[in-house]
Amino acid sequence: MNISTLSPAARLVADAQALVETLDAEQFAEEVKRDGVVLIDLREQAERKAHGAIPGAVHIPRGMLEFCADPALPVHADELTADRRILLYCARGSRSALAAMTLMTMGFPFVAHLAGGFPSWVQAGGAVDTSPAEAARWTTVLAREPAGKPDQRA
Repeated sequence: MNISTLSPAARLVADAQALVETLDAEQFAEEVKRDGVVLIDLREQAERKAHGAIPGAVHIPRGMLEFCADPALPVHADELTADRRILLYCARGSRSALAAMTLMTMGFPFVAHLAGGFPSWVQAGGAVDTSPAEAARWTTVLAREPAGKPDQRA
């Protein structure tokens, strides 16, 4: 397929994949074992419930990533610091490629994502948590934030 025939979303993903570090499932599994690594599951809660998750993954849906990465916001995820290795995964590898590019743009230099997403992890024999807890820390914060402060809300 010629790059000029790609849809705009597919072009964005292709551009991101060309710029970010992509790990296969074996490389990803080795990285996950290292001390200090932050593993982020970008999928929606329904995807996690239906398919499970990689044990130890922090759940930050793709739509909340930028807000959870910003230490100035009340929804900031303490795990997201620029000095840590951050590994991202999603369902197929597209959202994670875009997310990796975004985090790099935001000043996170040690970011990589899983090629092929969660299915590639499963196919490689990676462990799966079949009852991942729902991570809703930002929903609690957003529920108590006063209306009219869009710069503080995600």
